Amino acid sequence: MQNPPVVVERAAQPYAAIRETVTMDTFPVVADRLAEVSDWLAVHGTEPAGAPFFRYGVIDMERGMEVEAGVPVAGPPQGAGGEAAADAGEVFTGTLPAGRYLTVTHIGHPDELLGVTAGLLEWAAARGMEWDMVKADVVEEWGCRLEIYKTDPREEPDMSKWETELAFRLADPGPQR
Repeated sequence: MQNPPVVVERAAQPYAAIRETVTMDTFPVVADRLAEVSDWLAVHGTEPAGAPFFRYGVIDMERGMEVEAGVPVAGPPQGAGGEAAADAGEVFTGTLPAGRYLTVTHIGHPDELLGVTAGLLEWAAARGMEWDMVKADVVEEWGCRLEIYKTDPREEPDMSKWETELAFRLADPGPQR
């Protein structure tokens, strides 16, 4: 990791997204659909309120991952009907949960994020931090695990210069004693 991780409080964040089940090899299936989310927001008269992201809900490296390609918004889009679950491939709205997140910023090609992610997970484990995540066998179900793409590829086509923030929600520390 180029920078040390930082714990930040994040407020709840409304968003619109498309959900797909993909593998590492088929990840472009969901990544390529970010434009559809942006188009959907335009049709509903809603401006993005931040950088696009990928949210990892379920990670099973053997069978596939449930990933959302999303865009934050200031509030529910007009005529969108509020928060809703969606069939795979359809745009839906939701809210990223508030809470404490461990974050790290990476400057470099997205192909390097696997190593950055491993470094973040190791860093947290060495400090006894616990994730908002449930693990059963090899399947991880995350409360909120984000890759936020802060660089607009139209402005910076060189992927080795892209800025990506990883933000993984930490478990609730429970009542203070």
